[in-house]
Amino acid sequence: MKPYNPPKEPLLEIIHLDDDVLVLNKPPGLLSVPGRRPEHHDSLQSRAQQAHPSATTVHRLDMETSGLMVMAMNKASHVHLSRQFELRQVKKRYRARVFGRLPAPQGTVEAPLICDWPNRPRQMVDLKVGKPAVTHWQVLQEDAETSWVSLQPVTGRSHQLRVHMLHLGHPILGDSLYASGAALDMSDRLALQSEYLSFKAPGNEEPLSFQLDAEF
Repeated sequence: MKPYNPPKEPLLEIIHLDDDVLVLNKPPGLLSVPGRRPEHHDSLQSRAQQAHPSATTVHRLDMETSGLMVMAMNKASHVHLSRQFELRQVKKRYRARVFGRLPAPQGTVEAPLICDWPNRPRQMVDLKVGKPAVTHWQVLQEDAETSWVSLQPVTGRSHQLRVHMLHLGHPILGDSLYASGAALDMSDRLALQSEYLSFKAPGNEEPLSFQLDAEF
């Protein structure tokens, strides 16, 4: 396992801040929340709380995934935002670059997921006892060897997008857990970014939407 060495610049990239929510751009290689070991304390949450002590995490991104994350700035906002995630009212869209060319312009993956315990933290498809997992995908651009795709998860299972793309036979480039060979070597990072988030503002129920261009 590689030593944990998260990027230090920028230390904290704030996209939006008000009395209720904090929206951040998480860099690849940084944990969303602190790990158990002291050397894993550095995280988006700990950095955010250094500047804004009341900020709390309501959802997470994989360490190697970059892009938009929202935090709550007070207890009432945390309850409100958590409820939106629980009820799948938050609209999320990701951008990925995957190995190969997909067989159609768009489609849906419905493949239940479960932890691959002997190889954790890897997840795997299990049609019998896996938890339901659904991802919509759309091809945006192709070249000779890869495809840029838009991914919309309906559910929020751990590693869902990464495993679902692997399940289609098109692993995400640079994925150290699920890609191998050329798919692993073609990118020095996981080519997956949270590029769009939309939710209701906790204070007044007004819609808030944020978008970031993919960094790969």
